[in-house]
Amino acid sequence: MLNGKKIVLGITGSIAAYKSCLIIRQLIKKGAEVQVVITPAGKEFITPITLSALTHKPVISDFFSQRDGTWHSHVDLGLWADAMLIAPCTAASLGKMCHGIADNMLVTTYLSMKAPVFIAPAMDLDMYRHPSTQENLRTLQQRGNTIIEPKNGFLASGLEGKGRMEEPEAVVEALEAYFNHERETSNDLNGKKILITAGPTYEKIDPVRFIGNYSSGKMGFALAEECRRRGAEVTLVAGPVHLECSEKINRIDVESCQQMYDTCMEAYPSSDAAILCAAVADFKPQTFSENKIKRGKNGLHIDLQSTQDIAAALGKQKKKGQRLVAFALETNNEETNAKAKLEKKNADFIVLNSTKIPGTTFQSDENQITIISSKGKKVYEKKNKSQVARDIVDELSSIL
Repeated sequence: MLNGKKIVLGITGSIAAYKSCLIIRQLIKKGAEVQVVITPAGKEFITPITLSALTHKPVISDFFSQRDGTWHSHVDLGLWADAMLIAPCTAASLGKMCHGIADNMLVTTYLSMKAPVFIAPAMDLDMYRHPSTQENLRTLQQRGNTIIEPKNGFLASGLEGKGRMEEPEAVVEALEAYFNHERETSNDLNGKKILITAGPTYEKIDPVRFIGNYSSGKMGFALAEECRRRGAEVTLVAGPVHLECSEKINRIDVESCQQMYDTCMEAYPSSDAAILCAAVADFKPQTFSENKIKRGKNGLHIDLQSTQDIAAALGKQKKKGQRLVAFALETNNEETNAKAKLEKKNADFIVLNSTKIPGTTFQSDENQITIISSKGKKVYEKKNKSQVARDIVDELSSIL
């Protein structure tokens, strides 16, 4: 149920605006409080009087409600809401939201929103299928917005969809599913100490060069935020990345595999679980040059040696009741290699990624995973990394 939830409902200029009345009725029936924000074009399809009669609140459309200087605060709306739902959302509004064109109250409210945002696109098929629209939808999804589309929608399945707005019942169900999950998982990790590694490691060749990889740290940081949201005390061991995290997370910045290894070996004994998401360099130079190596006619030969295996080391010291989650990024024989790693590292489950899936893994905002454990495997759809983090932590929570 949505009892007590505060919902900002954004309505744009689509023929599907009439469906917003049905959405309002269902939201209020389920106990939600609804504040409508409508674009000028939206008022051409449905009147504010109708919407106000349903919500028992004045409809917000303009920045200023009167000519005496009284104005509507988009910032206050962003702080008031538990969620923002934009239904219907036209191609024009999608573009403005994606590119920060705050020329109406709805887009301004969206840009100020602190709560999760749900978007139900509505337009004709040609506009929907256009590469610009699809790119805007993907970008908004990658930024953490939830796109609510019919199951046969173009973005969702890769097939031709109708471009129509999802039915009101399904739109409201999407909000209910989100809040039900939030309620079920709220504080389910309360009192637990979780160690998480994220990002790459850099292994120095000389003062200006290193061996590293393309990891951005986004997956590990999403995991840290999800664990924190669910009540855990989180220690995040981060390699060299350009990301920020909540002040409530105990962040320890490192550079090399050895530094990450030492930090994890110290932190894991007092932890309930570790999620080893970092892309740790497997090799490092045998020697380090104190001076910058100059270009030579005959090229450069570098002898490499293996780095510390953090997952295996933690797996050996894992005590009864402790949990260990490892990641496997594979380019071939994915499941076979992941199953071997599960046993070798003494992990409770492996999160398998594949470089064969476009738009996932390094540098991406999305990921597609398979969770492999002694009980079998679970295959997940391609999702935003914040949603992937939720799936991974759900699995961890079930065994803690």
